[in-house]
Amino acid sequence: MKIDHDSPADYSAQIASAIRDSIVEGRLIVDERLPSEAELSEQFEVSRPTVREALKRLAAQSLIRTQRGATGGAFVNRLSYEAAQAQQITTSTLLLSMNAVSFETACEARFTLERACAPLSAQRRSADHLASMRAEIHRQGQPGLTDEAFCASDVAFHRALVDGAGNPVLSYQLAGAVEAMQPLMNMITFTARDRARIIALHESIADALEAAEAEKTAAALTALEAETQALARDVFAARAAKP
Repeated sequence: MKIDHDSPADYSAQIASAIRDSIVEGRLIVDERLPSEAELSEQFEVSRPTVREALKRLAAQSLIRTQRGATGGAFVNRLSYEAAQAQQITTSTLLLSMNAVSFETACEARFTLERACAPLSAQRRSADHLASMRAEIHRQGQPGLTDEAFCASDVAFHRALVDGAGNPVLSYQLAGAVEAMQPLMNMITFTARDRARIIALHESIADALEAAEAEKTAAALTALEAETQALARDVFAARAAKP
């Protein structure tokens, strides 16, 4: 592993990138101990604080973990889909907020991705996934439920649908779509939505999944997308009409 000392790029970033590439390419394997800070400092011809900063970057990405003691040091971490989902959600939220993505675009992307799970979820969803969805539907119908709690329940409902596909790669990819886009949509539409209508659509989705009918599941998701898009148009029209 080497870095370009003539490059204007930060040395610590270069070191982190070099070690990350070694992990991705399999030259450094899970649970393998990295060379010490002194050894890395000598190898890359940089100061130990620079190496320390590079290791902090890798730790922030959950690529390595550190242990204290005589047998301690920095070790290659086993990155799980579950652990990586938080980063995916954060990144998706930042992308949406920083790039002025339209509601229509975000909604279209989110439901297109979720419909991709419908065939697999119809085949593979467990009794636990269905129970989670039914529990959230019941929760959504409770009197006095706050908008924040309804939003959280909405997210949990759709996460159960996605996770019901039984595919951790899909669940990871869709974590950002559901947990970043859904709250955004709820924040915009909560003043106009009819909770009873949303609950009825959720029931249609759960019923279709329970019956293992993929096409009906996708159709119910499409109906929910149309309802969400219509609510957003009403909200934006009302805002534009205000003096």
